[in-house]
Amino acid sequence: MLHQFPMYAYIPARDLARARKFYEGTVGLTPKMEINGGVVYEFAGGTACFLYTTPNAGTSQASQAFWDVKDVDRLIGELEARGVKFEQYDMPGERSPAGAVIAGGAKAAWFKDSEGNIMALIENLQK
Repeated sequence: MLHQFPMYAYIPARDLARARKFYEGTVGLTPKMEINGGVVYEFAGGTACFLYTTPNAGTSQASQAFWDVKDVDRLIGELEARGVKFEQYDMPGERSPAGAVIAGGAKAAWFKDSEGNIMALIENLQK
Protein backbone atom coordinates (compact mmCIF):
# COMPACT_ATOMS: atom_id res chain seq x y z
CA MET A 1 0.00 0.00 0.00
CA LEU A 2 2.60 2.64 1.00
CA HIS A 3 4.96 1.65 -1.81
CA GLN A 4 2.85 3.67 -4.25
CA PHE A 5 3.58 6.98 -2.51
CA PRO A 6 6.75 9.10 -2.42
CA MET A 7 8.78 9.01 0.79
CA TYR A 8 10.72 12.01 2.10
CA ALA A 9 13.52 12.41 4.64
CA TYR A 10 13.57 14.63 7.72
CA ILE A 11 16.91 16.16 8.69
CA PRO A 12 17.01 17.44 12.27
CA ALA A 13 18.96 20.57 13.22
CA ARG A 14 19.71 22.07 16.62
CA ASP A 15 20.66 25.35 14.94
CA LEU A 16 18.73 25.89 11.71
CA ALA A 17 20.88 28.83 10.56
CA ARG A 18 24.08 26.81 11.04
CA ALA A 19 22.56 23.79 9.25
CA ARG A 20 21.40 25.94 6.35
CA LYS A 21 24.90 27.40 6.02
CA PHE A 22 26.27 23.84 5.82
CA TYR A 23 23.71 22.46 3.36
CA GLU A 24 23.45 25.56 1.17
CA GLY A 25 26.95 27.03 1.45
CA THR A 26 29.11 23.93 1.86
CA VAL A 27 27.11 21.15 0.19
CA GLY A 28 25.55 23.46 -2.41
CA LEU A 29 21.83 22.72 -2.01
CA THR A 30 19.22 25.26 -3.05
CA PRO A 31 16.17 25.69 -0.82
CA LYS A 32 12.83 25.04 -2.52
CA MET A 33 10.76 26.74 0.18
CA GLU A 34 10.59 27.67 3.82
CA ILE A 35 7.60 26.17 5.60
CA ASN A 36 6.58 25.41 9.18
CA GLY A 37 9.82 26.86 10.57
CA GLY A 38 12.02 24.66 8.38
CA VAL A 39 13.39 24.38 4.86
CA VAL A 40 12.56 21.99 2.01
CA TYR A 41 15.26 20.88 -0.44
CA GLU A 42 14.29 19.00 -3.60
CA PHE A 43 16.33 16.32 -5.34
CA ALA A 44 16.13 14.14 -8.44
CA GLY A 45 13.20 11.82 -9.02
CA GLY A 46 10.74 14.06 -7.20
CA THR A 47 12.33 13.36 -3.80
CA ALA A 48 12.92 15.94 -1.08
CA CYS A 49 13.93 16.47 2.51
CA PHE A 50 12.76 18.77 5.26
CA LEU A 51 15.39 20.44 7.47
CA TYR A 52 13.79 21.36 10.78
CA THR A 53 14.74 22.44 14.30
CA THR A 54 14.80 19.94 17.17
CA PRO A 55 17.01 19.39 20.22
CA ASN A 56 17.39 15.73 19.14
CA ALA A 57 19.56 16.49 16.11
CA GLY A 58 22.71 14.43 15.78
CA THR A 59 21.67 11.74 18.26
CA SER A 60 21.27 8.87 15.78
CA GLN A 61 24.24 6.54 15.44
CA ALA A 62 23.07 5.47 11.98
CA SER A 63 22.74 7.23 8.65
CA GLN A 64 19.96 9.82 8.62
CA ALA A 65 19.58 9.68 4.83
CA PHE A 66 21.53 8.82 1.68
CA TRP A 67 21.89 10.01 -1.86
CA ASP A 68 21.77 7.33 -4.59
CA VAL A 69 24.70 8.54 -6.70
CA LYS A 70 26.54 7.48 -9.85
CA ASP A 71 30.19 8.25 -8.95
CA VAL A 72 30.99 8.27 -5.24
CA ASP A 73 34.70 8.90 -5.72
CA ARG A 74 34.13 12.00 -7.86
CA LEU A 75 31.58 13.36 -5.38
CA ILE A 76 33.88 12.73 -2.41
CA GLY A 77 36.53 14.86 -4.13
CA GLU A 78 34.08 17.63 -5.01
CA LEU A 79 32.55 17.74 -1.53
CA GLU A 80 35.94 17.63 0.21
CA ALA A 81 36.98 20.61 -1.93
CA ARG A 82 33.94 22.43 -0.51
CA GLY A 83 34.93 21.59 3.08
CA VAL A 84 32.99 18.38 3.77
CA LYS A 85 34.93 15.93 5.97
CA PHE A 86 34.21 12.26 5.31
CA GLU A 87 34.09 9.70 8.11
CA GLN A 88 36.30 6.60 8.05
CA TYR A 89 34.45 3.74 9.72
CA ASP A 90 36.11 0.41 10.48
CA MET A 91 34.09 -1.80 8.14
CA PRO A 92 34.76 -4.91 6.10
CA GLY A 93 35.32 -4.44 2.39
CA GLU A 94 37.80 -2.83 0.06
CA ARG A 95 38.43 0.91 -0.14
CA SER A 96 38.18 2.96 -3.32
CA PRO A 97 40.95 5.44 -4.20
CA ALA A 98 38.85 8.21 -2.57
CA GLY A 99 38.22 6.15 0.58
CA ALA A 100 34.70 4.82 -0.06
CA VAL A 101 33.85 1.35 1.25
CA ILE A 102 33.21 -1.23 -1.48
CA ALA A 103 31.12 -4.15 -0.23
CA GLY A 104 27.82 -5.91 -0.86
CA GLY A 105 27.47 -4.61 -4.41
CA ALA A 106 27.77 -0.95 -3.43
CA LYS A 107 30.32 1.76 -2.86
CA ALA A 108 29.55 4.01 0.12
CA ALA A 109 30.90 7.05 1.92
CA TRP A 110 29.62 8.93 4.97
CA PHE A 111 29.93 12.44 6.34
CA LYS A 112 28.48 14.29 9.30
CA ASP A 113 26.64 17.53 8.78
CA SER A 114 26.98 20.59 11.01
CA GLU A 115 24.44 19.07 13.43
CA GLY A 116 26.15 15.70 13.82
CA ASN A 117 23.74 13.82 11.54
CA ILE A 118 25.33 11.03 9.50
CA MET A 119 24.64 11.37 5.79
CA ALA A 120 25.67 8.88 3.10
CA LEU A 121 26.52 8.67 -0.57
CA ILE A 122 25.72 5.23 -2.02
CA GLU A 123 26.68 4.03 -5.49
CA ASN A 124 24.92 0.82 -6.55
CA LEU A 125 27.50 -1.25 -8.42
CA GLN A 126 24.95 -3.83 -9.58
CA LYS A 127 23.05 -1.56 -11.97
